[in-house]
Amino acid sequence: MITNEIINRIIGIKESYELPQKLLAKLLNQDERELMFNEFLKYENNLSFDWFTNYFQQEQGDRNSLKQDFTPKCLCYIVSKIAGQRATYTDVCSGIGGLTIGTLQENPDAFIRCEEISSRAIPMLIFNLAIRNVNGVVIHGDCLCNEVERIYKLTKGEKFSKIDVLIDDDETKTECVISNPPYSLKWDRVEEFSNDERFTKYGLPPKSKADYGFILHGLNKLQENGKMIAILPHGVLFRGSKEGEIRKRLVEHNKISAVIGLPDKLFLNTSIPVCLLIFSQNKENSDILFIDASKDFENIGKQNDMTIAQIDKLISVYNLRLEVKKYSHIATINEIRENDYNLNIPRYVDTYEKPEKVDIIATMNEIKQLDKEIQHINGELSSMLKDMCSSNEKTESELKYAQITFDEMLRIREEQK
Repeated sequence: MITNEIINRIIGIKESYELPQKLLAKLLNQDERELMFNEFLKYENNLSFDWFTNYFQQEQGDRNSLKQDFTPKCLCYIVSKIAGQRATYTDVCSGIGGLTIGTLQENPDAFIRCEEISSRAIPMLIFNLAIRNVNGVVIHGDCLCNEVERIYKLTKGEKFSKIDVLIDDDETKTECVISNPPYSLKWDRVEEFSNDERFTKYGLPPKSKADYGFILHGLNKLQENGKMIAILPHGVLFRGSKEGEIRKRLVEHNKISAVIGLPDKLFLNTSIPVCLLIFSQNKENSDILFIDASKDFENIGKQNDMTIAQIDKLISVYNLRLEVKKYSHIATINEIRENDYNLNIPRYVDTYEKPEKVDIIATMNEIKQLDKEIQHINGELSSMLKDMCSSNEKTESELKYAQITFDEMLRIREEQK
């Protein structure tokens, strides 16, 4: 198990704020990079999860301005299963690579393209890819504004990826986009992009919430047969105004394949429930699959998690596009139109449970029994108050007042019956 202290020692730092700059310098030096990777592997050789998750969450995450939160393992697994076997992937807002690592478990030879704005996250993201010996590209920049600060190319080597810094990026369309973008991030510069090809067909998102900006950015990267899986807040399903217009156009252009509701409290620093929006470039039908998996979780301390059985159920229903009572529904385009393009899951999946019939006779008998017990207790308390006495004049006066008050309360109660 790799602790924060071990990470700091291997990288050669005393304080966490030193990590991004020092780690990046080591990564760009081949000899130091390989020594560092081998040292890490002495402590941990399980590459199926991100070793930096806790370190980043505790020391490097920027929740105020960038709204960063690492993607829970169960969500990484779900996304990887829905993505399926692909040769090329793009992870938009990849953070330190949690979703990408999950995807690599299914496709270790895939070409991975990661986009991330945070200079704190970039070194850990590159580390996570290079130690897993992948082919890919890491773009350090603002994907919404299409501004690139630096490009890193990773080339598969004998044991670890080789890392080069590029001037230009030869980007091609990808088979699959995965994304867990910052939720409801403000985008003050949105009006500058009214003629951007990403937004001309569907419209610009509002300044106050960039969720659809990330969605349309990802869609623009897909090949003709591509798929996109995005983890988003439920607001994208029903908010109106500009977002409502974008949603309507996405439905009418037949881009939305499925909407999946997930449990709340899956994330460490936010309790809000999220959903998966799944987009397809070449849908053969116009319906949309809705799945409500919000009740499928187990509680672990302050957080919730999904079991393998619950995840397998979700994946099976998704892959087979099944209708399951109180769990999933396939909505036609006409249903969507009748709901004014509102994709809020309860409109399509009825999870209402009829309350059990109340046994009135049994309930009344319970009430009568409780009333008898209360009367008995009141009688005992009244007797106790009468038996109490004190040599202190003030206390004796207070006891008599309590006796009179309590008896008066009982008398009024009897009269009201």
